[in-house]
Amino acid sequence: MTPRLLQPEQVAAYGRDGFVCPVPVLAPEEVHSARGELEDWERVRGAPIDFPEKSKSYLLFGWADRLVHHPRVLDAVEDLIGPDILVYHSTLFLKEARTPAFVRWHQDSTYFYLEPHAHVTAWVALSEADETAGCMVALPGSHRWGAFAHDDQPGPHNMIRRGQGISGRFDDARGTPMPLHAGEMSLHHTDLVHASGANDSADRRIGFAISYIPAQVRPVGAVQPSALCVRGRDHGHFLPEQRLLAPLSDSACAAHRQALARFRALQDAGFKADGATAA
Repeated sequence: MTPRLLQPEQVAAYGRDGFVCPVPVLAPEEVHSARGELEDWERVRGAPIDFPEKSKSYLLFGWADRLVHHPRVLDAVEDLIGPDILVYHSTLFLKEARTPAFVRWHQDSTYFYLEPHAHVTAWVALSEADETAGCMVALPGSHRWGAFAHDDQPGPHNMIRRGQGISGRFDDARGTPMPLHAGEMSLHHTDLVHASGANDSADRRIGFAISYIPAQVRPVGAVQPSALCVRGRDHGHFLPEQRLLAPLSDSACAAHRQALARFRALQDAGFKADGATAA
């Protein structure tokens, strides 16, 4: 089948390396609008976005809802996982300028409790995300190396809440950088070993990571999570989320709380059972 957006060599690179980068998806005005809405809300709030709003943001904010439904994003994702697409989760990764925020080497699949491992993350840049800004780095082909043991090392600069990652094995690895301009995205496989370093640039590094899964994937944890169908047909394995109608309305906030509570309960149950923790 002819790809909808990606080039055949990009699809091949994803299969070989576990990631493809960069993929242009947003026009400059779309980047400006999304970042502007986010930062307007932060100014009203009086503080940068944090948990819980940075998780499953598409259930709260208009800018995030537009991004998870963006046709170019979905066309590229469809090229990798097929036409029936759900959003399982999302996280806004925001590193303030000249800060030591980082993410340890890790695999997303360890914390999502899904089978099979077909989930792809679309990491959409809303600012420049080059090496100076602490872009993502990955170990090419590591999505075919199997699962690695993860542990928790929480700290004030670790962007993942419980600080989970892979200790020892890749401590000296540099990885392949995945730099992005604002409006571009990368796509990476759920088993890819990846990390990111400090933001030494003069601007915030803003990335919206959207976890897409083919609708035939099933949850395998102790709690049934929810997901949002964004293209094609929902196969009924998750509690259905409803698309945002009124940003930050009482109903939107309630739906966000409920969906995030189920996601966290799934992570907590997995943590108690096998020592893994939430992303």
